[in-house]
Amino acid sequence: MAVPPDPNINAYRPDLAAAALRGVVEAARFVEGDRFQAARGTVPLRERPDADSRQVSELLMGEGFLVYEQAAGWAWGQSTVDDYVGYAPLDRLSAPPVAATHRIGALRALVFPAADLKTPPLDSFSLGSRVAIVGEEGRYSRLAAGGWVATVALAALDAVAADPVATALRFLGVPYLWGGRSALGIDCSGLVQVALAEAGIRCPRDSYMQEEAVGAVAPLDGPYRRGDLVTFPGHCGLMVDETNLVHANATEMWVSVDPLARVVEIVRGQSDGRGITAVRRIGG
Repeated sequence: MAVPPDPNINAYRPDLAAAALRGVVEAARFVEGDRFQAARGTVPLRERPDADSRQVSELLMGEGFLVYEQAAGWAWGQSTVDDYVGYAPLDRLSAPPVAATHRIGALRALVFPAADLKTPPLDSFSLGSRVAIVGEEGRYSRLAAGGWVATVALAALDAVAADPVATALRFLGVPYLWGGRSALGIDCSGLVQVALAEAGIRCPRDSYMQEEAVGAVAPLDGPYRRGDLVTFPGHCGLMVDETNLVHANATEMWVSVDPLARVVEIVRGQSDGRGITAVRRIGG
């Protein structure tokens, strides 16, 4: 019997599915989907069309979202960045998508209603957000979507931060948020995904996906190198050096650097004695 496709990254329900899954899954109706994009600093993807339901992931400003259904103020679809499926509030999306001219290179960038830092901010964009710039005034750049950001916060679309660990360390102290991918709140696999994306490395969303798809297999017992992705049951992080791991975690409830041995001890206590499940070497 065929194993059904992963519903976290394949959009299908008994009543509706993505057209790309025709012949793969059973559904009453198949649709191509409409292209939208995130129109706010962060857009939650939820498990159900309910603001109180669990957040499963998050879109950053300018990221694409393929919408298969719109109903009661919610859009069901999947991210064009990592294919993650969920429900997004329609009032935080826009269509048609506007081509980005820049990325946000700062950890966070405030959006002002005028080219004036004394005005009350409208929003906050996180590292990696994609924006369209249509003008400049002094030290500020005007957004096609409205508002202004400090020009110093921008980066070229093709800019690369070669060291994922250095990017991850920029998030030290950022609160742990289940399903988060931003500098306002982030989870373990979100931190790895964002850090690798800044290095130009495509990375899936969840830790169980990352341990199969990122880098090359390395020995579970080391020796470890800076940048190694280490995964555990339901958790992951990047090695800072031979002995320390940077990770977003629910023990400290923020992004921290901890001895790998301590992380293994904590995970074993929470997962029936299981420790490291994979080590993936990124780059040389």
